[in-house]
Amino acid sequence: MLYRSAKTSKGKPLGFTTLITPSKTKAKLHLAKIAEVIDTHKTAPQAALISKLNPIIRGWSNYYSTVVSKKIFSKVDHLTWGKIISWAKRRGKGNINKDKYWRTVGDRNWCFSTEDGVELLTHASTPIVRHTKVKGVASPFDGNWIYWSKRRGEYPETPTRVAFLIKKQKGICSHCDLYFTSTDIVEVDHIKPTSLGGKDTYDNLQLLHKHCHDTKTATDRSMRSKGSVKT
Repeated sequence: MLYRSAKTSKGKPLGFTTLITPSKTKAKLHLAKIAEVIDTHKTAPQAALISKLNPIIRGWSNYYSTVVSKKIFSKVDHLTWGKIISWAKRRGKGNINKDKYWRTVGDRNWCFSTEDGVELLTHASTPIVRHTKVKGVASPFDGNWIYWSKRRGEYPETPTRVAFLIKKQKGICSHCDLYFTSTDIVEVDHIKPTSLGGKDTYDNLQLLHKHCHDTKTATDRSMRSKGSVKT
């Protein structure tokens, strides 16, 4: 979609800005998939319905998380909510049992969730992180590992822990002291194994190349066989 960009001091538009949004066709197909799942789970437990819907909602939302999606996310959530209401009415023979199917979770008063804490995801809860264009003529093969490791940490699909550790380690593997590249397989490692009392907290975590992690694990196992360490 095209929108007018900022104006000059004389009020003359500088041009147009392209804003990419999820297409109406894709949104309709997504809603149709959600409706299909709800329809095929008329008599299924609430937890089963939620567990089936969440991967669909998460996947679609993540796919469009780098474009202008907040408005369409809210609209899709509203339409999904309507379908969930119909599901509940059908089970309650026309009535809605709010206390059975909805709970207050955080600041959400109508959170479709179970007593065990299984809750339906919302599209709008997915953070929007704009795709950042590659700088100039930068290439993964240009040897600028600082740039590419930083970019990798900012990519929307990067897990939170990995992104945090990339930033903390300034893009460098704690084992080999080399920068992570855009194609490296990386793994989170416990500096002090949990079996030895190590905690699953950031101060006890480090990010390693997969091959470095394998090497460290082999060394730990060797030490464990001598009764020193257990991974």
